[in-house]
Amino acid sequence: MDARTDTRLVPLCVDLDGTLVAADTLWEGVAVVLFRNPLMLFALVLWALRGKAHLKHEVAARSGRTGGDWPYRPEVMERLQRERATGRDIVLVTGAAERVALDVAAHAGIFTGVLHSSPTHNLTSHRKRAELIARYGEAGFDYMGNSRDDVAVFDAARTAIVVAPDRAAETWRRRHGAERLETGTIGIKDTLKSIRVHQWAKNILIAVPMALDHDILQQEALINTIVAFFAFSFLASAVYVINDISDLTNDRRHPKKRFRPLASGRMSVPTGLALAASLLIASGALTLTMPRDFILTLGIYLAITTAYTFFLKRKLLVDVFTLAGLYTIRIVAGATATGTELSFWLLAFSIFFFLSLALVKRYVELDEHGGEAGAQVPGRGYMQVDFEMVGQAGVSSAFASALVLALYIHSVEMQQMYSMPAALWPLCPMVLYMLLRIWMLARRGALHEDPVVFIMRDWRSIATMAAGGVLVMIGAVGIQ
Repeated sequence: MDARTDTRLVPLCVDLDGTLVAADTLWEGVAVVLFRNPLMLFALVLWALRGKAHLKHEVAARSGRTGGDWPYRPEVMERLQRERATGRDIVLVTGAAERVALDVAAHAGIFTGVLHSSPTHNLTSHRKRAELIARYGEAGFDYMGNSRDDVAVFDAARTAIVVAPDRAAETWRRRHGAERLETGTIGIKDTLKSIRVHQWAKNILIAVPMALDHDILQQEALINTIVAFFAFSFLASAVYVINDISDLTNDRRHPKKRFRPLASGRMSVPTGLALAASLLIASGALTLTMPRDFILTLGIYLAITTAYTFFLKRKLLVDVFTLAGLYTIRIVAGATATGTELSFWLLAFSIFFFLSLALVKRYVELDEHGGEAGAQVPGRGYMQVDFEMVGQAGVSSAFASALVLALYIHSVEMQQMYSMPAALWPLCPMVLYMLLRIWMLARRGALHEDPVVFIMRDWRSIATMAAGGVLVMIGAVGIQ
């Protein structure tokens, strides 16, 4: 039977990066190496000077990635499994390093052959084309790819199947009427999800000093607070993107985080880095009109979050104290943006309040992870045996925050600022209600998001905060 009429006699050759997996194995390997040790940048430059093939080999040897660490495209895997079920040969043909290619082939379990780069030979574009022509001759081959580097191979293939194409591959596909395997495209929704726009709700804390100082109607203070909000939000979003890049492996093993744009491969590492850089530039531009102390506070926030991303988030308890501090820094930023004097009591309350929320976040992670008592949560410093201790510490912090608030209401500062400070006493049980309710929901397994974001979305919490605002206004009547 002629090969032209029996597809089973023609091997289906499949590219790896961007085709079989929704990622670039080299870029992700470089990211892993750098996040593990930033000083490896100098080694990467030296490897690159010796050629891309050598760079791929060295990165693969040090990244520690296995075949199960990549985001496989389900549409491609299903197609290959159907083809293999007919008895057809499926060959992985990739420019990735040998270690990466063999690990992927072993994990997928559907390939009958593997062609890959060597430390001195980069198997891409025309080199890949020449290798396939030499190997399969007149019988030919079918090829599945996605990028500019694959266009030369498409030209030589009997049949081309284009997956998630870049501009050059899509232009070739349209010109030749080739098949396109639909996998979905990245859109504005993915970008917004990656920068965590919903997390911007946390930055409303920047307005707290202005509101408590009763400057909310002063135009300059209001404008500075709005500018500070967006400067902080852009910076925080850049950090979220960088953190997602640094935590790709752990996120892909998480039941929910694996759907994030970067973890799922819908957004590439280079695109994520470009997005983070754009957000940093936007944040920096906004700070040009702000007070020097605010810029300094923003710099401290960036330094701490960078340390958290690279190191602190893996340290037992240090991570939650850092998170509580980062929430408190938002309040400090609001004070520096408007020139408001900070209260010791406000800072003390903030530390305990947000420590409780940081602990509930870890509590939920431990609950979702499950496992044996000695099992450790990936990327964290906690073991399953810490579950109850984390809960006890978190509830204790909730009561401590209410106690600090009670002492503040009874302080000399409150007596001087409010004509009716007694009207603020109900705030204490209201704070406890909010925090204890969150802890109870967490204990029931019903808290499925960041607790601070939950507060900003939960109507009961919003109603409680609104009632608290009314009490503050009542207490402030006739401010001296």
